Amino acid sequence: MTASDVRDFDPGDGRLSTPSTTRPSAWSADVRRSTPLPPPALDLGRAAPDWFEVVEHFREGLVVCDAEGVVRHVSPVAERLLPEVTSGELLSAAGVPGLSDDAGGGFTHRGRRLTARRVPLSGARCCWYVEDVTDSVSRADALLAERARSAFLAVVGDKLGNPLHPDRAAAAVVRLAVPTLAEVAVLVLAPRSGRARWWRAARADDDAPTVESGALVGGELPTAIADGFTGAEPHAVDWLVEQAVDAGWLPGLADTESVARVVPLPGRDGPVGVLLVARRATRWYDEGDVELIRAFAGRAGAALTTALLYRDQAEVADTLQASLLPVEPVEVAGVQWGTAYRPAQAGLRIGGDFYGSHRLTDGGSVFFLGDVSGKGVEAAVFTGQLRQSLQALHRLESHPARLLRLLNDALLETTQAHGQGRFATIVLGVARPERDGGLTLSMAGGGHLPPLVLRASGEVEVVPLRGMLIGVVPDPRVGEVTVRLAPGETCLLYSDGVTEARGGRRGDEQFGPERLVTALTGCQRMPAPALAERVEQVTCDWLAQGDHDDIAVLAVRAAGLSRRGGRHLRSVPAGSDQTERNDA
Repeated sequence: MTASDVRDFDPGDGRLSTPSTTRPSAWSADVRRSTPLPPPALDLGRAAPDWFEVVEHFREGLVVCDAEGVVRHVSPVAERLLPEVTSGELLSAAGVPGLSDDAGGGFTHRGRRLTARRVPLSGARCCWYVEDVTDSVSRADALLAERARSAFLAVVGDKLGNPLHPDRAAAAVVRLAVPTLAEVAVLVLAPRSGRARWWRAARADDDAPTVESGALVGGELPTAIADGFTGAEPHAVDWLVEQAVDAGWLPGLADTESVARVVPLPGRDGPVGVLLVARRATRWYDEGDVELIRAFAGRAGAALTTALLYRDQAEVADTLQASLLPVEPVEVAGVQWGTAYRPAQAGLRIGGDFYGSHRLTDGGSVFFLGDVSGKGVEAAVFTGQLRQSLQALHRLESHPARLLRLLNDALLETTQAHGQGRFATIVLGVARPERDGGLTLSMAGGGHLPPLVLRASGEVEVVPLRGMLIGVVPDPRVGEVTVRLAPGETCLLYSDGVTEARGGRRGDEQFGPERLVTALTGCQRMPAPALAERVEQVTCDWLAQGDHDDIAVLAVRAAGLSRRGGRHLRSVPAGSDQTERNDA
């Protein structure tokens, strides 16, 4: 070995072990004699170290072979890494897979990860550089694994940030768990009304995981799942997998070849659900896997808690909205009702306009349409109070004007008690059928727009009905009027959302009462539901998708004693012959 053979050697960091004392070092005295020493250091006056002393501390181990492949020299590091390699014997006889003429690169030997590279030397000799990279590879693998976990959890957070429906959120949880965490994932939500719903995702070949769902009675939950709802993490493999198999949750996995874990999903007051993950026993759940499952469960629990909270709030809102929506008039002989309703805030479905009717014991019917101050939820709550008051008061008083004054007193008491300062406009009437099929309408007005009457001739009459707002002062001035409808004639009540709708060519012109009268002229043959629908339609056409106030319409048609009033319709009869038969 010459100085040129080791000219490019990298010095080590000095952390390698010393040469073995049980085997003679290959770096013997003949190496020293055959290796020329560098010239002495002239400026320091000290002798330079022998080359074997330098090579001894290389990070890489050195194995030098002659032209016949016989090992001539083995460095101390190489002795430690490759104890099979012996000086004086063929290198191939050592049986090290990474040291051959066509080999090189990385290989595993005696539980360590090694790299080898072959460098040609003079005289057809060669030198093998062998390095232990176990620690660096482990650190790199750990870094890659951590990056993969972080990327997986980032995807989970993104995917679970959107579903606000518990069913979609639960399906997303089990779908995301496969195949990163398991081959089969089962999510069981906390029991509700004695039943627990579950979702399962199973890995499919070359396809997205298939998701199934079902429900169990609370008492039929496997013991491991029930324990999970207490916050525990059952992990006894034998009985845990057996319970999952008995529940039919592990398709394609047998209890003798599977491993499973159960992790609770944290919620507000306790676990919102329990996640069971299972896969083949060839991949056991180590501590790193369990920590990843817990991190996944934390994100899944937050998403499900949010979705369940949104569901509960939506159910409450739907219940309240249903109670605040205008109630369709009660069917009564001789009267046909028609209604149309469009709140200013379509997303709320409720507003400040209201209508309805109540049947009287003498065969008549109390009907009303009104508008309260304000918009949105607060106005809708006030309309609910109005309707509840009318429902109670009409049993005590059926005369329209006196009933309206009683309503005014009730509203004054309510608004003053709550400091609301709200008021309302209303038309309140009583419809009584006559022998000839007509109707007599006795109406009282409280500051609302005057009703319109469609006569059999096609003309539209404005009913002179006035009055003061209700809910403002005690004993308000109330307008009164009586109108008779012949069979087939209609009285129309409407809110200011119709006449004050702004639209037209410039977008700021009010629809006005004149256009409303024009739109109704000649519509005397229309049934009450179709007429109310027409008023809403022409108003919306005028708005051209613009903002508007609450719109409410109530049509009262004299249908004859042989007819019963129809409900709200969504289309006009297609043929005039059918319409004429309905009016006959």
